[in-house]
Amino acid sequence: MNEPAEITLEMARESLYSAVVSDALDGLGYTHQSPRVQLPPLTGCSKLVGRCKTTLWAEMAHEDPNTYELELEAVDTCGPDGVMIAAAGGSMRSGIWGELLTNATRNSGGVGAIVDGAIRDVAKITEMGFPVFGRGMSVYDSMNRCRVVNIDVVVEIDGVRFCPGDFVIADVDGVVVVPRAVEGEALRAAWQKVHAENEVREAIKKGMGAREAWDTFGVL
Repeated sequence: MNEPAEITLEMARESLYSAVVSDALDGLGYTHQSPRVQLPPLTGCSKLVGRCKTTLWAEMAHEDPNTYELELEAVDTCGPDGVMIAAAGGSMRSGIWGELLTNATRNSGGVGAIVDGAIRDVAKITEMGFPVFGRGMSVYDSMNRCRVVNIDVVVEIDGVRFCPGDFVIADVDGVVVVPRAVEGEALRAAWQKVHAENEVREAIKKGMGAREAWDTFGVL
């Protein structure tokens, strides 16, 4: 196998998955890079790879004429390969992500969203083929219920830190974020393991036992 000098986002989309990236991070001593809360794919797309565009949300119970101000700024500045990270503390008070935000995010180059809270307009977003991972659905609009209080800051989901520009991958197994400081090393290690697993898979298909495969390849 000829190992590439750099693992690009396109290569990651094609070959990597959350579990193998998590394993690579474990090997580097980064053992808490995936929220344990369930954030399944809600819009029919089972994989998302990109870079974090962070938003911090809060619940509210008062009227605010500028409820949407910061969320609109966030989606309009998402940028190419951006993944909207909506850190809303698991709030189900309203659907904070919907069809219009999806369209605006796509227009600015964004490729998906990870929402620690509720979304709505699921059927329409699914028709667009836009991946959104989240806690669940709520029919309620976010106006005067939830709002963005900051953008492009470090946020947390279940104690896991998401920094602006971090590599993030999400699929049916979970969400994994890779700190910039170890991105190159982690993605190369994940790439190597994927190709090693391919060898193990073929060996097992040909009859090799699990113990022999582990002793031979050191991959499980």
